[in-house]
Amino acid sequence: MKIGLFIALFGDKKLEDALDAAVAAGVKAVEIGTGNYPGSPHLDVDALLGSRSARTRLLSELDKRGLTLSALSCHGNPLHPNAKIAKAHHAVFEKTVRLAAQMGVPVVNGFSGCPGEGPGAKQPNWVTCAWPDEFRDVLDWQWKKVVLPYWSAQAKLLAKHKVKFGIEMHPGFVCYSNETLLRLRNSVGAAGDWIGANFDPSHLWWQGIDPIVAVRELGEQNALFHCHAKDTRIDNSNSSKNGNLDTKSYADIPRRSWVFRSVGYGHSITWWKDFVSALRMCGYDYVLSIEHEDGLMSPSEGLRKAIDTLKQAIIEEPAGQMFWARE
Repeated sequence: MKIGLFIALFGDKKLEDALDAAVAAGVKAVEIGTGNYPGSPHLDVDALLGSRSARTRLLSELDKRGLTLSALSCHGNPLHPNAKIAKAHHAVFEKTVRLAAQMGVPVVNGFSGCPGEGPGAKQPNWVTCAWPDEFRDVLDWQWKKVVLPYWSAQAKLLAKHKVKFGIEMHPGFVCYSNETLLRLRNSVGAAGDWIGANFDPSHLWWQGIDPIVAVRELGEQNALFHCHAKDTRIDNSNSSKNGNLDTKSYADIPRRSWVFRSVGYGHSITWWKDFVSALRMCGYDYVLSIEHEDGLMSPSEGLRKAIDTLKQAIIEEPAGQMFWARE
């Protein structure tokens, strides 16, 4: 298993400088954004799609630094009720899938998206309760009229190009839990096997989900495609008063019920060791891609602390045969 980095962290640097910074930090793999949220400061996707030599140069830059390109990421909302936004985000998704296929990148990461409440909506509507009944009516319309038609078509696109799509389960979008992700995967036909998870535990804790239980279920379904390494700290004082459905700014750290933290600053090294072991039991032996969103640490410090924690947690040389498989 390799320690990787989502180099959106180095959005202020040119690609070559960002790759150098990643190597200097000690990571072995990088994940690169192609557009949508948070943009694409490092890649000209159209130029890469149109030029084999440009793709070769990019792969050469990675290879000479000993880096694996673990995934291309295009986190957006292709189901947005604003047709202009939906069209733009879908275009980035489609181009990213084609680019991944051309470059031999096995996974594209992103969000499932979220529609509005009906045909005339202007903004997304994330439904999280079952009553009054009209909320269930909204959810039913979203899945039947928007979510499943769109992703049924995209699953075929993924199968055509032999590229997996790792959905990052994220509140605010229709896939935010195992149940919703597996509903999508299992409802879009035979090509649904090309849709799985970019597993990020940080989005699960504050929902009351145990990431280790969740990752084992997804592993049983062969739905673990990629994994982010990011932590969350629950502020017990604020959470006890207000619960965890918190809409205050991420910058308002003292008053929030939970905040994103660097790996090891929300949960102990013991937890991260258990998490890596759970991934190993599921057969996941790919990349833990660090995503830095810690408002209490600079990017350089947060990255350094995350790497220090993961180095203690990762099993670099697993046994050739698990003990329970022996005769």
